[in-house]
Amino acid sequence: MKAPKSLLIASALLALLAAACGGRAPGNDRPLSHRDSIRIVHKAHRDSVRALRRMPEAYRDSLKAARLEAERREALRKRLVDTIEYRALMDSLANGDSSGRWPARAPYPYRGAILPYHRVVAYYGNLYSKQMGVLGEYPPDTLWMKLRREMAAWRAADPSTPVLPAIHYIVTTAQGWPGRDSLWRLRMPRKQIDSAIAIAAMGDAIVFLDIQVGLSNVQAEVPVIEEYLKLPHVHLAIDPEFMMHNGKRPGSVIGSMDAAQINWCAKYLQRIVQENNLPPKMLVIHRFTSAMVKNSSAIEPLPEVQIIMDMDGWGAPKLKKSTYNWCIYREPVQFTGFKLFYKNDLKQEPHRMMTPSEVLQLQPKPIYIQYQ
Repeated sequence: MKAPKSLLIASALLALLAAACGGRAPGNDRPLSHRDSIRIVHKAHRDSVRALRRMPEAYRDSLKAARLEAERREALRKRLVDTIEYRALMDSLANGDSSGRWPARAPYPYRGAILPYHRVVAYYGNLYSKQMGVLGEYPPDTLWMKLRREMAAWRAADPSTPVLPAIHYIVTTAQGWPGRDSLWRLRMPRKQIDSAIAIAAMGDAIVFLDIQVGLSNVQAEVPVIEEYLKLPHVHLAIDPEFMMHNGKRPGSVIGSMDAAQINWCAKYLQRIVQENNLPPKMLVIHRFTSAMVKNSSAIEPLPEVQIIMDMDGWGAPKLKKSTYNWCIYREPVQFTGFKLFYKNDLKQEPHRMMTPSEVLQLQPKPIYIQYQ
């Protein structure tokens, strides 16, 4: 049986030591025999094993933790998008901004992310109401004819960015009356949600389900639609304008939402993505005043959740640009959106909507476009 390699090395080192000591054991005049050498080596080996066994458990745990962390980082790297391509696209969206704000600092998304690889062009509204947006105004065939026309205009304005259609459906609407539970909101029945998803399927569109909480809260309203959020093509939107405080009636004042509620929604979506092995979700937050979103610098995008701050104020082009610069540009989160109103944008001079080319001159360029 061959001696272990470590034992042979130790014997050789001991022989050198003996030679240096004149062939005698250190501290002893007796010559160092081969048997003595072997015995000393064995004792040294036993002592080293005992030392390893006595190693503090915390230190062994730290070594194990370091190894697991290295494995986690390698697994994460394999899940992320191509970071070089992603950075190039984000730099392009910044549109020459030199302030250092854009691109916003955020984690790289996992593979399968929609942004910034596509520009989402969405039709917004509720099937029960012609006043809440274009979705309730037209039958599905006419709706898709109009949406495809808008998609073509965006392709022409920015040929380098593929256009992805979306149906943005208000699934919980703030109300002008308290309702049975005095929460001033109305949840849409399942058949209406299914209808919105069916309309989206007519054109291979993704879906956003939009929540206006009234006097309720996101913790109570978002879980109601979890079965839909588990679908890979369904995403979430929340509207701070209709999150009311101190018993105020929706519409009487502009509501607000704190970063804590937004982060709660993001983590809720993150869990759904992780548990169901889904591609990253998108989370849209509407905004047209600074006060609508509190502590925006604390909003945390996640590899599983891409966050879009959507400027949804109406008015003349000059006013809309000013609102975008004040509410969106100055407070970067991750991605930006821009809403265009078929009716309200025409109320002020010059009585027209902004064109895709005009919207694309903004810094940063919006990657989510919504028509109401």
